[in-house]
Amino acid sequence: MKKLIIFCLSLVVACFVQAQTDSGKVYLFSYFKNNGQDGLHLAYSNDGFRFKPLKNDSSFLAPLISNDKLMRDPCIIRGADGKFHMVWTVSWNDRGIGYASSPDLLNWSEQKYLPVMAHEERARNCWAPEVTYDPKKKEYMIYWATTITGLFPADTSVEKGYNHRIYYLTTKDFKKFSKTKLLYNQGFNVIDASIVPDGKRFIMFLKDETRLPPQKNLRVVVSDKLSEGYGNPSRPITGNYWAEGPTAAKVGDQWVVYFDKYRDHKYGAVSSPDLVNWTDVSEKIRMPAGARHGTIVMITPAELAVLLK
Repeated sequence: MKKLIIFCLSLVVACFVQAQTDSGKVYLFSYFKNNGQDGLHLAYSNDGFRFKPLKNDSSFLAPLISNDKLMRDPCIIRGADGKFHMVWTVSWNDRGIGYASSPDLLNWSEQKYLPVMAHEERARNCWAPEVTYDPKKKEYMIYWATTITGLFPADTSVEKGYNHRIYYLTTKDFKKFSKTKLLYNQGFNVIDASIVPDGKRFIMFLKDETRLPPQKNLRVVVSDKLSEGYGNPSRPITGNYWAEGPTAAKVGDQWVVYFDKYRDHKYGAVSSPDLVNWTDVSEKIRMPAGARHGTIVMITPAELAVLLK
């Protein structure tokens, strides 16, 4: 009888593990640490809340491009070609961003420097680039925050005179690119845009970077088209703290937006069933120590198994 009980318990555990594996729900979080000098870090979660670092929290890819050789704010998506495509911040004050692709998140292509703002001599930076795929146009949109000196005058006494807006370009193959255009300008300092598809519409999560009066919060704006139509943002969805680097995923029937509580040196999250009513769920979040601004992408259990090896 004792052996039978042990066998039954083992069978239950095995079935539970198999069910978790067969669910296909693995959340992969790409992030950087410190100043981004050692490169790409990855962590995973089965429930969307508790993330465990991979490779003992060491780098999967060292930065090689730009004078500063940084890999900050990594954004990874799965492309229509099945490959993983990544863009990142290469420097605090460069006029370009980084790009690389991978079939498995282990073997990466040559790192490319994309001079997305090289045409604008007054451009001070290219921060927190992200990439989103448009299935209707069958193209990718890469977008980032830039301050162009004198274009949107700012209070030079704060934030070193930065007054960012969101810019973008498009590509079908990451070889040929459209001209850079303005994506989002609603009259305030904005950074860290992150856009995810939701049926036939697109949801942009962004940071209101206004310093006086202080905002430093996250907001939401919706459009029917990926590259245009984003109007006034929602009210803040985060609380009485400074937040940045939003990235969103569906966990069950809830939207969960993860973000860096950078003054508190920890991660937070808010959830919503409808993108209108938000609940702080920061107490549920477990991230690797020192994790900074990153993004979520879904991978398969088989892909995770390769990373775990």
